[in-house]
Amino acid sequence: MSKLLVDCGNCGPDFNSIRRMVSSNFKASVVQTHGLEDTLETLRTRKVDLVTVNRKLDRDYSDGLEVLKAIKADPEVGSVPVMLVTNYEEHQQASIDAGGVLGFGKLSIDDTKTRELLEPYLSE
Repeated sequence: MSKLLVDCGNCGPDFNSIRRMVSSNFKASVVQTHGLEDTLETLRTRKVDLVTVNRKLDRDYSDGLEVLKAIKADPEVGSVPVMLVTNYEEHQQASIDAGGVLGFGKLSIDDTKTRELLEPYLSE
């Protein structure tokens, strides 16, 4: 069965860049969510292997780190790995401190290092 990545809070072009990169490197599907509520609904109704959350959500520019924290605090879905999508090292560290796993920035979507970061979660 193919893996599933949920991408939360990215605009259409950035979502499509992530989806293209994932689908060309892994046997994985990518679905888009826009905030905490629809992300939690997806986590509760599908087997999700990884969640990526934009540092600033596209729809309302709220803090994606708060979405990550809420997912990690939820006993039903908190075990799912969550990555913050940000180019800023200090935000990556804040994500790790909150229970996330090391993520990547939009500027490095097509880098080998990004594929290596995703491999443990999306490889068959």
